[in-house]
Amino acid sequence: MQSYWTSVATTLYALLHSLLVVWRTRPSIVLCNGPGTCVPIVAAAWALRLTGVKHVEICFVESFCRVESLSLSGKILMRAAALGLCEHFLVQWPQLVAKYPRARYIGRLC
Repeated sequence: MQSYWTSVATTLYALLHSLLVVWRTRPSIVLCNGPGTCVPIVAAAWALRLTGVKHVEICFVESFCRVESLSLSGKILMRAAALGLCEHFLVQWPQLVAKYPRARYIGRLC
């Protein structure tokens, strides 16, 4: 298990590299799923929007194994969805929509 301080350092490192990749490729959409590694990539996509370079649509698909609650990444991006920063927030279990009304269930995506 990684300590809090080293996880902050590795997240900042991942954010730097994500910024470089996203700024180079300038994608139209970012499709990501549950692991925490998607948060720096989404943050880099938000940076493109904030600077007015390009509007990148963000689609988050919660992990199939999240049956009763959201992952930490899901919780972070659910707040982003509430602010309009994450256009599509998909879950793979219908009971999650009852707990998180901003989520959409369109069937299992495995």
